[in-house]
Amino acid sequence: MRESGEMYLETILMLGKENDTVRATDVASRLGYSKASVSRAVGKLSSEGYIVVGSNGHIALTERGRAIAEKIYERHHVITEILTDLGVSPECAADDACRIEHVISDEAFSAIKQHLEIYGLERSSV
Repeated sequence: MRESGEMYLETILMLGKENDTVRATDVASRLGYSKASVSRAVGKLSSEGYIVVGSNGHIALTERGRAIAEKIYERHHVITEILTDLGVSPECAADDACRIEHVISDEAFSAIKQHLEIYGLERSSV
């Protein structure tokens, strides 16, 4: 999956945590994208089995889509926290984490998490 698809899935997950329903207009507002762009992406994510769109326009993650969204969401939070702990401003840490979360390998991220556990470094719940 490409970075843009991951961003859409993560955004749908986050919006779903904040509200009972998620619509394409919510996604467009959050990401700052046009409604047409979001509509195309929603269609693609739906056809690929990552989301379902109800007749009422509500978007829900499938099990497959949720797994990817939660993976990216966890990476974002862990990397943001690490960077903030290192003294990076919260805004910069969140922006950088948003880029890193899409390119870091599973192996490297797993090693980071293991390092945190081995050295007993606390991290907030994700």
